[in-house]
Amino acid sequence: MQTLWTLTSGTRPDFRATALPARCDTVVIGAGFTGLTAALMLSRAGRRVAVLEGGRIGAGASGTNAGFVVPNFAKADPATVRRKLPQEQADALLRLVGAGADAVFTTIAEEGIACDAAQTGWLQPAFGAEMGAMLKARALAWQALGRPVDFLDAEQVRAETGMTIYSGGLIDRSGGTIHPLDYLFGLAAALARRGGLVREEAPVRSVRQSGSGWVVTSDSGQIVADSVLLATNAFTGGIAGLMGRTGIPLRVYQMATKPVDAATVARIAPHRRPVGDTRSNLFTYRLDRDDRLISGGMALNPFGAVERVGRAVAARMAAELGLSATPGLEIAWTGTAIMTPDFLPRIHRFGEGFFGGIGCNGRGIAMTAQLGRVLARLALGEDPAAMPIPLRPVRALPFHSLTPLVASAGLAHARLTDRLARRA
Repeated sequence: MQTLWTLTSGTRPDFRATALPARCDTVVIGAGFTGLTAALMLSRAGRRVAVLEGGRIGAGASGTNAGFVVPNFAKADPATVRRKLPQEQADALLRLVGAGADAVFTTIAEEGIACDAAQTGWLQPAFGAEMGAMLKARALAWQALGRPVDFLDAEQVRAETGMTIYSGGLIDRSGGTIHPLDYLFGLAAALARRGGLVREEAPVRSVRQSGSGWVVTSDSGQIVADSVLLATNAFTGGIAGLMGRTGIPLRVYQMATKPVDAATVARIAPHRRPVGDTRSNLFTYRLDRDDRLISGGMALNPFGAVERVGRAVAARMAAELGLSATPGLEIAWTGTAIMTPDFLPRIHRFGEGFFGGIGCNGRGIAMTAQLGRVLARLALGEDPAAMPIPLRPVRALPFHSLTPLVASAGLAHARLTDRLARRA
């Protein structure tokens, strides 16, 4: 699928002919942000790593998102995490997640990855007084953890967005934006420079234990490894189904407009900060390097939705941002995110030395940076019980094939909730 990122990326690497070794230390299944980050960390530690990707790099969620680098939770906050986990584990997870954006931008700098990286901060405006009070408390909680988070008043948010409907907002100064596909290509290139292997178009058919190791069989050959890491997000085909059926897949639609004028940029994004508000039917926007506006949404009816949702999102941006006209649509595309039942990331163990990680819950870039690091630590032999991401039993959701209906019902409810809030 064509996306804004495929149209504007640098040279795509080609790993379709990589010769696979008969043996390595770790096989990573999935060459998205999580898998490549884990592989890079292992390669830095001197381990022999092979990454097997079922399609081409960037075909999944890592290459089809909007490029927001947001170091927190979409559906949780520090107070929620502390209610769900023991205090020590909760604090460890919060510190890990809060440092997610810094981890991304640090890797980009260390590996010299050219991906339009802009650590300008991330802004979350509050819709309504109740949300404003909630974000003020959330900002204080992140501050107590040492994060560069502040609460802005309504006038400060207006100066950042040009919008007058918000009661205030949270700013995390460690957030920002990237070109996600170029970042992905850069991770793969960094891994290759350090001796790691990537093989595209190599779907894994089976993983079976043999002695103290694992035999991984793909369409491109068989590898014996000491450990295996599964990083396949929402996919449910083949071996990916071990994890993909444990969460709710969300079909998300993204779009980019034609470039907007400099006066508009100065009014709605003077510091080029990405924005995502608190409404149930989330409103987001950011700029790319050429001043295209990027936003997204979901569809009640998925049939023929890409262009339809793209046009609807462009119209919404024009209305929300007070644009003089609806900007022209450059391109629209779609991808799949996954939500875990408790909205927290999780680690699964499928056997001794065989782990998987899932649950970015709409915070894919920053969360995957940390999820990949935790998986790498597990492959290096660290104690799963000591990890900052909880180790959870593998439980497929009942009636998983019907979960898209749940997502559609949730969207309809979100739209109704926002309409009622506007009238209040």
